[in-house]
Amino acid sequence: MRGFRAGDGPQVVEVWRRSAPADPLTPDRFRSLVLLDANFDPEGLRVAVDGERVVGAAYAVRRLTPMTGTDLEPEQGWIPFFFVDPAARGRGLGRRLLTDALDWLHSHGRTRVDFSSYTPNYVLPGLDTEAYPEAAGLLESLGFRTRYEAAAMDRGLVGYRLPEDVVRRRNELTAQGCRFATPSDDDLVELVALAGNHFNPDWARAIRECLAAGTPLDRIVVARDPSGRLAGWAMHGAYESVDERFGPFGVLEEMRGTGLGKVLLHLVLERMRARGAHSAWFLWTGEQSPAGHLYRKAGFSTTRVFRVMRREAAR
Repeated sequence: MRGFRAGDGPQVVEVWRRSAPADPLTPDRFRSLVLLDANFDPEGLRVAVDGERVVGAAYAVRRLTPMTGTDLEPEQGWIPFFFVDPAARGRGLGRRLLTDALDWLHSHGRTRVDFSSYTPNYVLPGLDTEAYPEAAGLLESLGFRTRYEAAAMDRGLVGYRLPEDVVRRRNELTAQGCRFATPSDDDLVELVALAGNHFNPDWARAIRECLAAGTPLDRIVVARDPSGRLAGWAMHGAYESVDERFGPFGVLEEMRGTGLGKVLLHLVLERMRARGAHSAWFLWTGEQSPAGHLYRKAGFSTTRVFRVMRREAAR
């Protein structure tokens, strides 16, 4: 059991594929999500080796750079993933890896550990207990408890057309003075502020980084209320340049219930279909949340459910 070393990467990715067949990873995604993460510490990626052969890993991470402002969340740590080669299971290796990762986090003062809702570079929101029931039992035995569940949803777009009621509501809102449009460069300052201040700093980061990397502005639809204030937006292609991945998406609280969010959602689906997308999907919403209900009414259905789990420990 040791920290990550140069040369481990290809084996880690290959063992990951065998160990978590529902969620395979490519070398370039491993590089961008883990090795190039500003918070990556090689000692936090605990690797189990048998001779020269990698047989498992558990990734522990804490903030070295703040997500926003100056807050390094000094008590918070994360375990975004762990796995054991199927050929090496049954010997307690998963428990040893997780314990080693937890001990490493504790040595850095982290008394609260989440699986696996780390931002900015989470692989999955949490644990899919249907795909990995043994992992669920192991995490629970180590004191992790479910905080909430995140639903991943998908919707087919073949044959999609803008629903008549959405067209009607868009026209009504436009007649009232609302405007729906692709943002200009100058609009981006307000959009990033809206996402970061009213929703999630990680959404602001995702928007800023994807656009800086070359994501076209027409992947975004913004809405302004009759006063000219930016009231919401919806987009696709923000994460890892995946065109069929919808989001992030937000509407100011005082504008919810007006149909603005529904219109934004469908305007982006229309653009996605125009670009040849066969489906739209995202990883994270509450099934019973207002957003979850909106998505279901728009034809989305739940494809996976992830448990976001936390372990609290005394100092």
